[in-house]
Amino acid sequence: MSSGVTTSESSSSLEASPEKSSRRKTSHLKDVPETLELRESLRARCEEVASRLDPEIPVNKDEMERIARATLAEADLPESYLGWTMVMISSAYWKGPLSAVPPERRLFLLPHCLKHAEGCPAEYDQFGMNCKECGACSIADFRGLAEEMGYRVLVAEGSPVVMKIIVGGYVDAVVGVACLNVLEKAIDKVLLAGIPCMAVPLLSSDCRNTKVDEPWVSEMIRTPYEPEAKSARTYVHLMREAERLFKPENIDRNAPRIRDRNELGEKAVTAESIESMDRVSATEHIAYDFLSRGGKHSRPFITLAAYDAMTGGHCTDPANTTAVSEIPDAVRRAAMSIETFHKASLVHDDIQDDDAYRYGQLAVHRRFGLSTAINVGDYLIGLGYRLLSRCEKGDEVTPEARADVLDSLALAHMRLSEGQGAELLWRDAKDRRLTPLDALKIYALKTSPAFEAALISGIRLAGEIDQYRDAIRTFSRNMGVAFQILNDIDDWTGDDSNKRLAGGDVIGGRPTLLWALALQALPEPEAEELLSLADSECDLPDPQRIARVRKLYDKANVFETALDLVDKHQARAEKVADDLDVDPLRRLFYFLVDTVLQRPEIPTPPVVTLGVSAPLH
Repeated sequence: MSSGVTTSESSSSLEASPEKSSRRKTSHLKDVPETLELRESLRARCEEVASRLDPEIPVNKDEMERIARATLAEADLPESYLGWTMVMISSAYWKGPLSAVPPERRLFLLPHCLKHAEGCPAEYDQFGMNCKECGACSIADFRGLAEEMGYRVLVAEGSPVVMKIIVGGYVDAVVGVACLNVLEKAIDKVLLAGIPCMAVPLLSSDCRNTKVDEPWVSEMIRTPYEPEAKSARTYVHLMREAERLFKPENIDRNAPRIRDRNELGEKAVTAESIESMDRVSATEHIAYDFLSRGGKHSRPFITLAAYDAMTGGHCTDPANTTAVSEIPDAVRRAAMSIETFHKASLVHDDIQDDDAYRYGQLAVHRRFGLSTAINVGDYLIGLGYRLLSRCEKGDEVTPEARADVLDSLALAHMRLSEGQGAELLWRDAKDRRLTPLDALKIYALKTSPAFEAALISGIRLAGEIDQYRDAIRTFSRNMGVAFQILNDIDDWTGDDSNKRLAGGDVIGGRPTLLWALALQALPEPEAEELLSLADSECDLPDPQRIARVRKLYDKANVFETALDLVDKHQARAEKVADDLDVDPLRRLFYFLVDTVLQRPEIPTPPVVTLGVSAPLH
């Protein structure tokens, strides 16, 4: 049976520009084949296609979609099976690399909705559902089989907790059961990182008393351990190293405290614990504690990964687990400095926006007071420059390279402040008019410098950088702008992970591209109405304001227009990646595009209960 897909075709994404799929809604592409016979036939075809792909070269989402479309076309099956087919090909593709991971290093992920909704005695904690093994559903059977083989088992939804477990170093592969909606959002991030992952889709997305092809799940769990199997390149080692840098002991090693070391251990510093400390050392304690808590550590990861890319890409070799330990401490300190500057900006941003929480606890200014928080942010800026300037015996970084990195970070810091200043001046002005060009300028200043500084630091510490400066600047500018536009769109979905309600940017008075596009597209009377909704004297309750703004946004078609702009900026970033002459650096740029610019579907209008804010979960 011919698949029409060759190994050389599938690996082209690592050698040239990947063929990006056009943006669209995907709900109509998530049908599950109706009969078991059809599912088994299509799965067999997918396994044959996957057997022709190079197991050492990860296939990105767009390339996987192209292969899946070709497979469906050859089988004369409808496009609506596309999501299901992509999962089947992907799972078959990763079976070999996953078999190289021992069962005790695998995570088995199950969804809540497999349980029987009525009378389920299970309790929940921060990691998911604690099954009571009552025998009323198949969760206990699957769990028992997986635990017998040595798996770690989690009954939960979504990627954040899974990525936290993986980056934390607890597991190296994932097998799971989920609906196609969850698989599209969660598993994709896992696969992009180069983490072996297999999945069996649920037969429906009803979220209650769902069913699955149970023999397939048992077969997946029983995937044998074959230590000699080939594995694909992975960024997991570098992700874990970026996470480890901010463990308290590593912060202390790379930036030794000037005052006495805090003896609170893993406990958070609080206003009460500060009372028992020496007043001079209190600022240091608060700053070091905040630095060690929370965050995705994406900036230090980029610095580490850029350095690795320019020195051979050894850290992405799944077999070379010790390569990360050979990264020089000077590179680690540079990676940490960028995160330290970022954390300083968060302390100050929380003050400026009066945000109540950060990383699941009260913001610094809410815990210790406004003046202390400003001072802690200033301290973190000083700590960032200390990390950069510190020289240790054996450091191989030249003074010229150190000066270049310092200059790039100082410039990034200044541009970030300019962007934030422009946003604050707009927020506090009486006239809330904004052009799309002005919004994009603010985005380029607020978001792009972080990408640019992280890339420059890693590449410059590895060697000369002059030939890459323009490429880094262009790539970072387009990535930063596209990321911020997507962040604006996400604001209208009500992001539970960030504890925010849909439309929070409007209530918070933040300038966004969506706002600017609406003012540009709407007739003058409705543009004036939109402006009145942002007025501090507007007497409408927040839910009504948000609902009316959303109607005006829909009329102006701002979400589609904004996503069109994301497409343009992404294409420009990809063009930069296409032209790079260092394969590992090109792969890193593609990886950043795929992971950072995750497309949402056009958000549906929020359900509004007049006069009552939705609860935060």
